Amino acid sequence: MWMPFFLVSLPAEHLKHCTMIIDFNKLNEEQIFGFKGGKGELDTRNYTDEKCKIMYSTLKPGASSGLHSHDQNCEIIYVLRGKLTFHYDDKVEEAVAGQAHYCPMGHSHYMENLTSDDVTYFAVVPEHH
Repeated sequence: MWMPFFLVSLPAEHLKHCTMIIDFNKLNEEQIFGFKGGKGELDTRNYTDEKCKIMYSTLKPGASSGLHSHDQNCEIIYVLRGKLTFHYDDKVEEAVAGQAHYCPMGHSHYMENLTSDDVTYFAVVPEHH
């Protein structure tokens, strides 16, 4: 089946301000306690623009995010190190290093670190509007 292909061209002045490489080592790390109403400590380095939030984060042992809905966006969380427990709608799932959790638009979730080690993950929240 033939599908139309559209090429969008951006003005040169716009491209001068676009970042194509995100170096998390150069971003300030924030310590957040009780992320989205959860408990414990989350250390995170975030890149945010009007279309996307990209996060490199560490969830400390015993910490969790709060339950939240993705009404206008989705979220992809790729576990780099450790094991995260996800509560997705009415399900509980575990993701280990090398696996990703996906929360589509219109669903809710929260995560927790039930282990005794830090969990490091990479997350992307693209805006859909």
